[in-house]
Amino acid sequence: MARYLVAAGLAGDPERGYAYAQAAKRLAARVGVVREASGIAAYRAGRWAEALAELRAARRMTGRDDYLPVMADSERALDRPDRALALLREADLSRLDRATQIELRIVESGIRRDQGLPDAAVVALQVPELSNGRLRPWSARLFYAYADALLAAGREEEARQAFARAAAADPHGETDAAERLDELDSGVIEDLAEDGADDPDLLSSAARPRCVQPVHDPLDV
Repeated sequence: MARYLVAAGLAGDPERGYAYAQAAKRLAARVGVVREASGIAAYRAGRWAEALAELRAARRMTGRDDYLPVMADSERALDRPDRALALLREADLSRLDRATQIELRIVESGIRRDQGLPDAAVVALQVPELSNGRLRPWSARLFYAYADALLAAGREEEARQAFARAAAADPHGETDAAERLDELDSGVIEDLAEDGADDPDLLSSAARPRCVQPVHDPLDV
């Protein structure tokens, strides 16, 4: 079982990782960490309903709320914003570390943009960590999500600055902040809005689901 979990974590292809996680589940379906791994693998493979089922089971087994951001983002991907927001409201922030709290806010911001509420999306991400000068492992993701929210709200210059901060905080290329900054500087965003904004293949990656990085990840073994 442990070998399958290791293989799932190392697999570059989400479907292959999902297959390995399923193999581990067949061996130990009553182990919480295995159900977590199965849920995360399903999420990475775009199997939103299955991810929800697995993570609900893991939550019952372990009593942890670490995966509420992933669960809420899966509800968002299934076009069920009310259920996603209900999950966010379930979170007991006193039991969550700051990284998980930030992921919750990133998901909420995405939901508000989906609902056509760009100003609310901006407000959801206005936390002290935006301006206190200290970089954390999740700072690039926060800056990136904030830049996307600002852009949706029509605040292009502020968005450009936030994308620049995300790129500077992201030396390993976790986000595509540098590319988004180049697009803004070259006017590509404006061209897309005029020539093909309704084409889902032209939407920015942040406008799609799967914006969440699991904080406690059983696949990272």
